[in-house]
Amino acid sequence: MALSAPELSLVSDNSEQLQQDFGRKVLEVNGLTKAYQQGKMVLDGISFELRAGEFVAVVGRSGAGKSTLLHTLNGTIPATGGNILNVHRDQSTDDVLMMSRKELREWRTHCGMIFQDFCLVPRLDVISNVLLGRLSHTSTLKSLLKVFSDKDKAQAIQLLKWLNMLPYALQRAENLSGGQQQRVAICRAMMQNPKILLADEPVASLDPKNTVRIMEALQKVSSDGVAVMVNLHSIELVQEYCTRVIGLAKGQVIYDGHPSGLNDQVLHRLYGDEIDQIS
Repeated sequence: MALSAPELSLVSDNSEQLQQDFGRKVLEVNGLTKAYQQGKMVLDGISFELRAGEFVAVVGRSGAGKSTLLHTLNGTIPATGGNILNVHRDQSTDDVLMMSRKELREWRTHCGMIFQDFCLVPRLDVISNVLLGRLSHTSTLKSLLKVFSDKDKAQAIQLLKWLNMLPYALQRAENLSGGQQQRVAICRAMMQNPKILLADEPVASLDPKNTVRIMEALQKVSSDGVAVMVNLHSIELVQEYCTRVIGLAKGQVIYDGHPSGLNDQVLHRLYGDEIDQIS
């Protein structure tokens, strides 16, 4: 495969449509709950809307329900009650909680997920890992044989170039640093051409330099019209990069607004005696 970068749009081949949709409601969450068998309520009546182009941080102390929220939105963890409505351009909706397995797989192509532990295939090379983002768009046989279209390969190359990972395209993923693996994971998620991108603590284990790289990449994705929602521990990062913040405490939304509104009173409600541990 010739690894030269063609002239494509930066993050997806539907960027023009994403820009046209900027500000459009893409997700509506109503009264979302999640309880485990022990009766512990992890999510307790959460409601909010998500719009194209937003860069939303989800904050709160450990155990507040941040990761559970993202996983229920993606459909990887089943919710107990409420609604997660996928809002189409014609304003019609589908409830994620009512979807079949097949429908959930389709939903996850529109609602991409980036995990803290990267979830790459260690023995595959970088570009193959990125191309795995197209699995739901190709046949099972072709995916098993790693047969992808020239257009898919071109987009994968462009994404790797965007995040300065093209020189590593033919290296095994297991040989990369944590920051490099996270950049590959972002490329893979963007291969899905999602309208929503969820990131579960994507910078928790990264050094400051790679943290900036990942946050700038996610900021770029949102500015191109994708709705981005990310779990973060650093209030400093939230205030520097995000356009909105949702604060959770004991599974409930305590704050939903601009990062500038995170004053001492709000932070104390969110973090309690852990407030001195946040940056």
